[in-house]
Formats: sequence, C-alpha cells, structure tokens
Amino acid sequence: MFRAECKAGTELGQMASAIMASGGLITDDITNGIVANRIAQPDCAGGFLLDGYPRTVPQAEHFAGLLRERGLPQPVVIFLDVPTEALVARLTARRQCPKCLRIYNVLSQPPRVEGKCDDDGADLVTRVDDQETTIRRRMRAYEELTGPIVAWYGEAAVRKVDGSQPLAAVTKAVEQAVMEAAGSASA
Repeated sequence: MFRAECKAGTELGQMASAIMASGGLITDDITNGIVANRIAQPDCAGGFLLDGYPRTVPQAEHFAGLLRERGLPQPVVIFLDVPTEALVARLTARRQCPKCLRIYNVLSQPPRVEGKCDDDGADLVTRVDDQETTIRRRMRAYEELTGPIVAWYGEAAVRKVDGSQPLAAVTKAVEQAVMEAAGSASA
C-alpha cells in the first residue's frame, strides 16, 4: 500500500516516501490514512489481508474503531516469528527491477541470469530500504513499537507461526491459523 501511494504521488504517498527512504517507520496518522483508504476499495468488501499493520498500539486502537465503524469483524492476527538474523539475511538478498518493479531474492527466488531481470533484462537494484543498516534500524523500531501489539490483542486473538520454516510450511501454517480462527468465530 505504501509503495502504491508513493507511486501515485498522493500527499500521503509523498510523506511516506521520504520516511521510508530514511529507514524510518511511517507515522500512525499516515499509515492509518493509507489503510483506511485502501480497505474502502471495492476489492476489500469480502475481506482483506494486511501485512505489517497494525504496527503500534495506537494503530491497533484506530483499526479496531475503523472496523467497528464499518461493521467488520475483529481481525485474525498472525504473528510470524523469525529470528532477526534470518530476517536481515532474507531482506538484504532482495533485488528489484527498476523498470517493471519485479522483486527477486538471490537466496530463494533468484533471476535466471545473475543481476538481470527475467522479464526485461534490466540491471537489478537493491532498494534503500533493503540495505542492512536500514533493515537493522527498522528492526529496532519494530521491536520497540510492535512487541506490545501481541499483548494488546491478547493470546486468544494472536496466532503465532514459526516464520523461519520453508515457505510452503509457513504458508500452510498461516492458512491453518486463519481457518481455525474463522471456525472459532462462527462457532
């Protein structure tokens, strides 16, 4: 959502772009506005998945109010638990095509030709937000701000998934957690 807002050049997108380029976390007001605008779109009417939101307790409080206002159910919260060093390794391995914006990971989803986009042959780049110093700064901010989210929602609402497993196992665990939560909500 942030990158779409940035690309669209909206006021919220311009503010978010400057913050992301410096490795900071987007403020709650900007984030809440972007999320509210996005989930109001027709393709979200049947449900939606948010990745990395809410990230702070004030965001969670705002989101709870937004859901109430719109008559939507409380969320299923999936906490992907991954050791910091594994996250740093994964994120610093990301590369992006500056032309088509396709994302690769040199560890898990490399291009066919090293350093070149499979689709248009452009030289792949490492985004500023995928550099190690930026990632570590984001991780510190994440731990300070996001840790309390799990406590705010409470153990009953949070489904913890070991995110250090292979992709297929993580996908299966997330799907199972969502299905279990949906089952318990309809019971």
